[in-house]
Amino acid sequence: MTEATPPETAAESRPLPLTGLRVLDLGRIYQGPWCGTLLALAGATVLKIEAPGGEPARGPAGGTTVPFALVNSNKYAVTLDLKSRRGRELFLDLVRGADVVVENFGPGVMERLGLGPERLLEANPRLVYGGATAYGIDGPDRDRLGMDVTLQAYSGVMSVTGHVGTPPVKAGVAFVDFLGAANLYAGIMTALYERERTGRGRIVDIAMIDTIFPTLASNLASYYRDGTTPQTGNGHGGAGLAPYNVYPAADGYLALIVLTQRHWQGLCEAMGRPELADDERFRSNGRRYHNIDELEAEITAWSSARARDEVVAALEAVRVPVAAVRRVPELVEDPHLHERGAVRRVDHPALGEMVVPHSPLRFRGSEPLPLSPSPALGQDNRLIYGEWLGLDAEEIERLAADGVL
Repeated sequence: MTEATPPETAAESRPLPLTGLRVLDLGRIYQGPWCGTLLALAGATVLKIEAPGGEPARGPAGGTTVPFALVNSNKYAVTLDLKSRRGRELFLDLVRGADVVVENFGPGVMERLGLGPERLLEANPRLVYGGATAYGIDGPDRDRLGMDVTLQAYSGVMSVTGHVGTPPVKAGVAFVDFLGAANLYAGIMTALYERERTGRGRIVDIAMIDTIFPTLASNLASYYRDGTTPQTGNGHGGAGLAPYNVYPAADGYLALIVLTQRHWQGLCEAMGRPELADDERFRSNGRRYHNIDELEAEITAWSSARARDEVVAALEAVRVPVAAVRRVPELVEDPHLHERGAVRRVDHPALGEMVVPHSPLRFRGSEPLPLSPSPALGQDNRLIYGEWLGLDAEEIERLAADGVL
């Protein structure tokens, strides 16, 4: 019997897992850039490469917007015109010394530039190339334009969001972009693991549309049960759990879910109505579902007469899953997120003090990196082209004058 390896302790100090890795980030808007930031906060050196006018999320004149600042921390930044011959040559020089390329252009864009993944792996056979598109690189819809909102529509998500009888409603956040970013990160990391064993690079393709289907799990339960996928408002997507809803309080709203019979008994106890636990109308999930209007009336009468936080505290005391419906300002200043370091305050040179996200990935034994603000457009041109590629100041100036940088 072998001796177990002792668990890591907080006293250990190890480099972050991707320390020493070099990433070229061609990402735009949210998906590619957030993947690049996850790599940076895992220890990689990430170089954000933009056209001389900047990527679209910067806004007019290559400035900085709040969304750009939220998803581009801890990166170097250079400009490079990939449509110019010299720009492509410089990019290939960067690729030869890189480990990963990240991009989320449309299908075929990199190939038309002469910088498709096969070409880049010829220049660097150990390269991991991570590309993300809306609909994938094959299939009849590969050339469709896609953004978060249109993918929510195409995927069916909009059709089940909102209340019965209302027009389709999108989710209030850009969840598709960030699902894509997380899956792109996962694909890149899987390929890097393979490279450690084989020494060979790999092309990774992520389609945003592919990432959405699993999120419809509850709704698909309804579809396979009775052939319908109705709008369910704040209820369970598959109409499979009751109660499961958002309820009014005297000063706001709260969401609760009853998953087990113990949760149901706890809810009845918190409401001061223990007799409801064995009421013939409510004693099972199926009975509660078929008497949903009466059930909702009981819960609403109780919750609406009390302050939001009082209701939440009462349900938490009996271990019923519950949360206040908080507004965005409450989240920005949330003590739990700040104490854990999930979000950090930074003094952004263009935007002032703001709260930005750190990586949700934690590596025990390694301290999370401090956050550095998103870089200004091309702020590291001299550093990168000088130190990484060995260009002298005169050539960098000439490239800038020619519009290559």
